[in-house]
Amino acid sequence: MVVYGMQLPVQSQSTIYAEPWEAAAGPADLLDIARVADRTGFDYLACCDHVAIPRRLAGPMSTVWYDPVATLSFLAAATERVRLLSHVAVVGLRHPLVSAKAYATLDHLSGGRLVLGVGAGHVQEEFEALGVDFAARGAVLDETLDALRAALGPEEYPEHAGERFAFKDLGQRPRPAQERVPLWVGGSSPAAVRRAALRGDGWLPQGDPRDRLPAQIARLKRLRAEAGIADPVTIGAIVEPLYVGEPGWEVGRRALTGKPEALAASLRAYGEMGVDQIQVRFRSRSRTELTDQMAVFAAEVAPHLN
Repeated sequence: MVVYGMQLPVQSQSTIYAEPWEAAAGPADLLDIARVADRTGFDYLACCDHVAIPRRLAGPMSTVWYDPVATLSFLAAATERVRLLSHVAVVGLRHPLVSAKAYATLDHLSGGRLVLGVGAGHVQEEFEALGVDFAARGAVLDETLDALRAALGPEEYPEHAGERFAFKDLGQRPRPAQERVPLWVGGSSPAAVRRAALRGDGWLPQGDPRDRLPAQIARLKRLRAEAGIADPVTIGAIVEPLYVGEPGWEVGRRALTGKPEALAASLRAYGEMGVDQIQVRFRSRSRTELTDQMAVFAAEVAPHLN
């Protein structure tokens, strides 16, 4: 069963994917988009994470990066069903108890709708400014995941003893509403795939084209099997930009366009290769065009994904 979610626009405005209309958009636009997603069957809405962008990267990345906990909490109050995904939180920048407090509260307030997506991070200056070893970020993330697994569990007084972090006899309430908060690991490097296989409940590939996904999925499942991990894992994919119908404007050569049946047939290939959830993204010239695209996708494409 393939489900579909989406990264929120507006909250991050990298030139790689942001549409021109997003520059003047704000909270009202996010609310409208979230309500449409909630109403039309999207599985999740996602928000990125960067603390600060250095000047050398501000051109391509921009400095617009909303805080994921604040943004998803804001949208939780305006929605009822859609899940709330950090895609991805750079949790290695923060002590695990700080992250656990924020995300446990979000899960509690939203009635158990959090999916905690995590990644190693890539902006060296962020790590340096916050006093975190950039070169060791992979090892930091590994231990942070272990610590978060404990800190987001059912115990009011979680315990963890590791190389970098140790805590016990320190209570944190409210506890998450979910018995087990899903931890999805982002990234497509060999280390990230291994981390997803051994420590994650899901995998969020970053930029893998269709032809690379089957081998990556096979490796992830092999690593889990070799480690004796029998729990199911949610495999994700970020699909090509979409436009349902004939756009009548330049949407880029990589975009998938056309009739709903044709789009569904193309997207079914992801499910056939073992993907459980697809992250869709739509080309648009306004918030209204985006929400129209979301609605027509949900009504006319999504029913034919499986």
